[in-house]
Amino acid sequence: MPTATATDVHESAAHNSAAHNSAAADRATLLGAWRAHRNAELTTHLAYHGSPPLPQRGDRTWPERFAAAIEESGLTGRGGASFPSATKLRLVGSARGNPTLVVNAMEGEPASAKDKVLLSCVPHLVLDGAELAASALGATRIVVCVAADRPDILAGVVRAVKERAGSSLAPVPVEVQQPPARYVAGEESALVSWLNSGPGAPSWRPDKRTPLTIGRRPVLVHNAETLAHMALVARYGASAFRAVGTTDAPGTALVTVSGGVEHPGVYEVAMGTTLGSVIERTRPTADVAAVLTGGFGGSWVSAAALDTPYAPRPLAEVGGVVGPGVLVVLTRRACGIAETARLARYMAGESAGQCGPCVFGLPAVADDLAYLAIGTRDRDAIRRLEMRVATVDGRGACRHPDGVARMVRSALSVFASDAAAHGAGRPCVFANEPSVLPPTVIAPLVPTS
Repeated sequence: MPTATATDVHESAAHNSAAHNSAAADRATLLGAWRAHRNAELTTHLAYHGSPPLPQRGDRTWPERFAAAIEESGLTGRGGASFPSATKLRLVGSARGNPTLVVNAMEGEPASAKDKVLLSCVPHLVLDGAELAASALGATRIVVCVAADRPDILAGVVRAVKERAGSSLAPVPVEVQQPPARYVAGEESALVSWLNSGPGAPSWRPDKRTPLTIGRRPVLVHNAETLAHMALVARYGASAFRAVGTTDAPGTALVTVSGGVEHPGVYEVAMGTTLGSVIERTRPTADVAAVLTGGFGGSWVSAAALDTPYAPRPLAEVGGVVGPGVLVVLTRRACGIAETARLARYMAGESAGQCGPCVFGLPAVADDLAYLAIGTRDRDAIRRLEMRVATVDGRGACRHPDGVARMVRSALSVFASDAAAHGAGRPCVFANEPSVLPPTVIAPLVPTS
């Protein structure tokens, strides 16, 4: 999916609700301007949305009014953690020093394309959100981070920044940086480490309420989608944001759907839309067997969960996660154990290499899964896998091994009968079928040890 382009934007599933039957309601969605005009230029953006409601000089009550609107909307971060956005804003705003706002558009998750779609189709909505949040914080600097291997995204961002430079739309200066393109590089502590001229590796943070810093200045890191939502809430109000979604999970979200489907791409959906409804729009190529929710560090759920609302709490109840907004569809013409083995191999190679659970544990997990996928007779294979996963879970310097452990555990549960058959020496007939995963992560099912 990282090859997705602006043409991979699909009509919003939110259109199916009564609240989105009018052009006025569609104006409060992330991709409304793109659907209406297929143009990302500043003039088109302003004609559609109008100028962002930035504070007037001397208005000292504006920052709290902005934070209150975000709080009332119920917006949570769309980068994976689902942390309340207003809480994060206030925590950084209460720290000493003029903050830096970092726009996380790294898109390290290989199965995601929403950052590319946002910055290709509606870059000014993201920049509006960044300027609004920066103004609320009293920030003196905005840094947009785009992975070094994404020249396509970089070009669009640089063009959009230049369109606004020196105008009233850019009260806080914006710069664009290109950190290394790695899976873990987009984790917020890794991003801040790199901006501090460090190694760009994640760090252990037992209490995420303590702000990160660049030098001695606090930093607020928000992903591109969260900031775009902030721009909409500031313009149209909290009630417009809550017009779709659920009480616990209001608003819309961007979801990248790939795998065994005819129409992979980025979909804007109302939170609470069922998994099955989202996936049905993509036209699966065969009966759905399972869905990987939340990306490569997420969790598999079976087809029995397709009636589950797409929102954090309902998904958690069936073992799934929203995460960064990724769904990978597995049909009955694919082997879940083989695909999980490929995922584990990729994730083992993407660690920061700074602790034993990643350096030794993840490759061992990947090897065990590869042996299982090819049907090596080993009745202890599942027990050994469970033991290895327990060994790495919660023991790393960051959360990377924990995500792999969760993903592997979910596979052993969802594909339990397949795993048992493979351990008995009966490989799946679909083990050597073409993978549904992005080409950049496909690896041969060959153990390294």
